[in-house]
Amino acid sequence: MVPQPAPDDFVSRVLEVVDAIPEGRVMTYGDVAAALGSRAARAVGSAMAHYGSDAPWWRVIRASGHPAVDHETEALQYYRAENTPLQWSNDVFRVDLRVARHRP
Repeated sequence: MVPQPAPDDFVSRVLEVVDAIPEGRVMTYGDVAAALGSRAARAVGSAMAHYGSDAPWWRVIRASGHPAVDHETEALQYYRAENTPLQWSNDVFRVDLRVARHRP
């Protein structure tokens, strides 16, 4: 049996923060990085892209309030199920960060 490499410590810490975001709330990639004492928002995005499929990935969004690119439709289903506050403009939505932002 070949041992699987463990994700690095940064990835593990990112996933811990994401797993702790309550239903109906969100954090930006930068918020997650800041919770770790980092400014590496892009590294958070990379960690989520590679290792976040089993985490509540829809709760980590862009600073604009929009979900991850190409995941808008699936994310919207989760937002509706969790009653996440949304703002709409011409059939385009974003999360209302003023109301839904989680600050651990």
